[in-house]
Amino acid sequence: MGIKVLAVANQKGGVGKTTTALSLGAALHRLGKKTVVMDLDPHACASIHLAHYPEDLTHTVLDIFYAEKDDVPELWKKIIHQEQKPGFDFAAASIRLSELEMDLKSRPGRGAIFKDALEPLKGEYDYIVLDCPPHVGVLLVNALVASDLVIIPIQTDFLALHGLRLLFDTIRTLNRVLARPIRFRALPTMFDRRAGACRRVLNLLRKKLGDKMFETVINLDTNFREASAKGKVIYEIDENSRGAIEYSLLAKEIVANEDA
Repeated sequence: MGIKVLAVANQKGGVGKTTTALSLGAALHRLGKKTVVMDLDPHACASIHLAHYPEDLTHTVLDIFYAEKDDVPELWKKIIHQEQKPGFDFAAASIRLSELEMDLKSRPGRGAIFKDALEPLKGEYDYIVLDCPPHVGVLLVNALVASDLVIIPIQTDFLALHGLRLLFDTIRTLNRVLARPIRFRALPTMFDRRAGACRRVLNLLRKKLGDKMFETVINLDTNFREASAKGKVIYEIDENSRGAIEYSLLAKEIVANEDA
């Protein structure tokens, strides 16, 4: 089975998670792949970035967790927005996603709700990209269980390596009970080739993770900050910038390795 659902996850914030979800969604669209990006983070950073303010929305991904199974296909039509400029479709978050931990506490099979809910969309989209919350909980577990591949953005900084252990522990725990192990690959981000520390971290990651790392490395690019300030993705700022080219390379790498 090919890769369909990509979960962008890291339990450390500030590593380029939302930037990766949005930029990759746009890059996949530019390759002619029909893509939907979904915001599963209660902080709703991706949603706000694209001017989908949770307080103004009637329907968000939150509704999926409370819906009856038969209602899910029609509900998706109300939740998913078509983004004209980045080109991908988008499903916004709700700040009330943070309440799910308590609300689903006694629900059987609560870790697989989202996996089941995505089934009706798999015939409609080439790729479903999930922007995950940074903390372990029912939301992150749902995203990991639903994924065909977990993309882990790792800032090339020694402190960022500590967050990795937490995520790997979560994946290992889930793999003990899942029929199909969770696949993951690490994506080095915010790389500054001028900094010796960055180069050392990148070499360390390659040594430790081997083929569990993407070939693509995302370098520092001020266009990401510019895009964020304007509520755009990097391709709308400068499609020939280093960052834009690198996310295009990442998209090509994912498509090329789809059945690997």
